[in-house]
Amino acid sequence: MAAFRDIEEVSQGLLSLLGTNHAQAQQRRLLGRHEQILERLLEMQDGAEQRLRETLAAEETVAQSLLDSEQCVHQGAAELQQLEAELQRAGEEDATLQARLHQLSQELQDLRELEAELDRQEREVDEDTTVTIPSAVYVAQLYRRVSKIEWDYECEPGTIRGIHHGPSVAQPVHLDSAQLSKQFISDYLWSLVDTEW
Repeated sequence: MAAFRDIEEVSQGLLSLLGTNHAQAQQRRLLGRHEQILERLLEMQDGAEQRLRETLAAEETVAQSLLDSEQCVHQGAAELQQLEAELQRAGEEDATLQARLHQLSQELQDLRELEAELDRQEREVDEDTTVTIPSAVYVAQLYRRVSKIEWDYECEPGTIRGIHHGPSVAQPVHLDSAQLSKQFISDYLWSLVDTEW
């Protein structure tokens, strides 16, 4: 503001000088003063331009920093969304695994109960067989001694096979229970036994 007043003062001085035709000394003095004012004005303009450049550089730095911050926020939001999706998938997998674990636990409990029932039945069968097996073994051994038939226990179901050790020759026994009646099979086997004791 002061520079403009000085310019105005110099301009009025120049007008009065031209209007009244004063001395050259006053004219030189005013011209020197005019040059000083112009130099100050140019210096002020240079300073203002420098401050403007600095302000623009600062604004550019702040704007770049703001853009970087926004990019970080967007990247953070994308990562957060991805983590939330992974968390949801993990929750769903956990629920599935919990349901499967519950199902397997129930199956395990059922199997334990079944095993306990089978153990109980096995004990009952063991108790029953300890009484009947010796008598069954005795009957089987007695029948083998009387009939002299060595049975093939590995033949197919429905087939009766063995070897009868008769008085002079061993004779194979091979009968199909699907084609022959139980009466016939029994009569045939007893016919092999030597009844002359």
